[in-house]
Amino acid sequence: MKTYTVAHRTTYRYQSDVAYSRLIAHLGPRPTTRQKTLAFEVNVTPEPFERFERSDFFGNTTDWFTIDEPHDVLDVTAESQVTVEATPTYDPNLSSSWETVRKSFEFSTDPQTLEAVQYTFDTPLTATNSEVVAYARKSFARGRPLLACVEELNTRVHADFKYDKKATDTRTTVPRAFELRAGVCQDLAHVSLACVRAMGLAARYVSGYLLTRPPAGGERLVGADASHAWFAVWIPPFGWVDFDPTNDMLPSSHHITVAWGRDYVDVAPIHGIITGGSEHKVDVAVDVVPR
Repeated sequence: MKTYTVAHRTTYRYQSDVAYSRLIAHLGPRPTTRQKTLAFEVNVTPEPFERFERSDFFGNTTDWFTIDEPHDVLDVTAESQVTVEATPTYDPNLSSSWETVRKSFEFSTDPQTLEAVQYTFDTPLTATNSEVVAYARKSFARGRPLLACVEELNTRVHADFKYDKKATDTRTTVPRAFELRAGVCQDLAHVSLACVRAMGLAARYVSGYLLTRPPAGGERLVGADASHAWFAVWIPPFGWVDFDPTNDMLPSSHHITVAWGRDYVDVAPIHGIITGGSEHKVDVAVDVVPR
């Protein structure tokens, strides 16, 4: 088990005053079977007129803030302490074939399977086309265990898509990422889950953090200076299994889960509406330190 302190600071600087802000934040680590939050606090400047916490549709904890005084700088700082256990070892040969899993979505009355069905559908950012389908099919041979299929897909996306911070933005779609064959962790996660969904299977987008200071002699993982993203696939009998195509690995105790949904839009770290402000600049800094 690993214990971490996470500091996530986001600063917005506006060209002119913002008169009103209504913001939603996904910043607190999500409790899971392998992860426990020891402490979590969010500080906002200017001081919000109103703030509250609630769970969203996907069960993620969200913080809501309303600021009704003029401001040209908004600073949101989240600090967490969290423990994370290592991922168990999965034997691909014990997973069901991908065709069997796909068929289970048609007739199952199992609550967990039914809950997974919502992650089989496209979203505007992850809509597929013929190129995506053809790319996905190469990893899904007839009768192959689903875990083996996704492990291969994860490795292929890592090899075929260049990690490039300047190639895309938060609005980049999967077809555009395929054209570029490049992107950041968000894009590689979107590409991967779109391929899985193209085969009629369930995949969800996961946002979180990575260890930013590796242990002595350890390798620094890609995407560790800001929020990270990966994807998870519903794979009976194991349940949801996480995959990180940016680093070609299964997330383990170095990955801290914050939230999950259908794509980035569902779990953006901070989003909302403002009145005024004109153009703005955003600075984001994340530090994950082992305790």
